[in-house]
Amino acid sequence: MNGRPEGLSPEVEARPIVLEMAGVTHFFGNLRAVYNFDLVLRHGELVGLIGPNGAGKTTIFNLITGVYQATQGSIHYKDANLLGLPSHEIVQMGIARTFQNIRLFANLTVLDNVRIAYHPHAGYGLVDSVLHTKRFREKEAEMAEQAQEFLEIFGLGERRNDIAGSLPYGLQRRLEIARALAAYPRLLLLDEPAAGMNPQEIDELMDLIHFIRDRFDLTILLVEHRMRLVMNICEWITVMDFGEIIARGLPVDVRNDPHVVEAYLGRQAVDIR
Repeated sequence: MNGRPEGLSPEVEARPIVLEMAGVTHFFGNLRAVYNFDLVLRHGELVGLIGPNGAGKTTIFNLITGVYQATQGSIHYKDANLLGLPSHEIVQMGIARTFQNIRLFANLTVLDNVRIAYHPHAGYGLVDSVLHTKRFREKEAEMAEQAQEFLEIFGLGERRNDIAGSLPYGLQRRLEIARALAAYPRLLLLDEPAAGMNPQEIDELMDLIHFIRDRFDLTILLVEHRMRLVMNICEWITVMDFGEIIARGLPVDVRNDPHVVEAYLGRQAVDIR
């Protein structure tokens, strides 16, 4: 496999490459978690990565974001080699992620959760922070204003002073995505954003993901177990099992692939309509 499925339009294939993974393999001791993984994402795509529990999906996210370092293979973001880079540098380059388990600052306000994401771009130094200089005050006010604008976009403006941990689950997910986008990414990795959501919240999430992709001109890689969401919003899908790619294609092709039915859909008995 060359990292992309057949059947995509020439217009899509002409877009710039955002992420390219080639022959990526990763071991935990003697346990092979990922083997010979290839993936090519082009600008503006919304792509799914699915597979049973333990298939290696979150490991792929951790390899992209520098949490783990690949044992073999290459990972490039645009023209930059990501191998060996620490996570904070990768974030500053334009890659952000959310997590399967929500990782908000639960005891801080909704506004402060988003403001924190702006601090790598604060534009003031340690001396300004300690002395509360004019530059510090101006930049802090600017970040608060920007954070408020983000909250308005995500329908959280009126909850700005609420404690994040007190929000309903669906709004906490929405806040986590807003915080990720406050880091100004060009590539967004969503790790099971629908986990714990009810059907209405999933419908709202599908609209939100499409909205943020278009509004912020993003490329999105999505890991998700809710097949209704994956099949309805992803333009194409890669399927993993035991650390290897077993299928790749358009949603209709993946839905009917016998290897996928056996390895994933058959085991999980999920509704993919």
